[in-house]
Amino acid sequence: RIMLLNQFLLLSAILFTIGVYGVIVRKNGVLVLMSIELVLNAVNINLIVFSTYWGVAGQVFALFTIAIAAAEVGVGLAIVLLIYRNLRSVDIDELDEMKG
Repeated sequence: RIMLLNQFLLLSAILFTIGVYGVIVRKNGVLVLMSIELVLNAVNINLIVFSTYWGVAGQVFALFTIAIAAAEVGVGLAIVLLIYRNLRSVDIDELDEMKG
């Protein structure tokens, strides 16, 4: 049972690391959103694993995380579409100043 816990935690750590690397390195707005989804999925794996190991209500928290991820995708894609409409590019480096 400990070995299975360690394997899932290793998978979660790898997904989290890939997601954080993608957020830091990527310049495309859509790929940054995908990397944030990887981070949130790594959190979900941790919640589910610890809930099965200790019997805590981690599944409920994972459902909340999934709902937050869905809202984040909706808002994030709307922002990316507005950026594309105004600049004809989704390159994050071109967003050097905010205009009101």
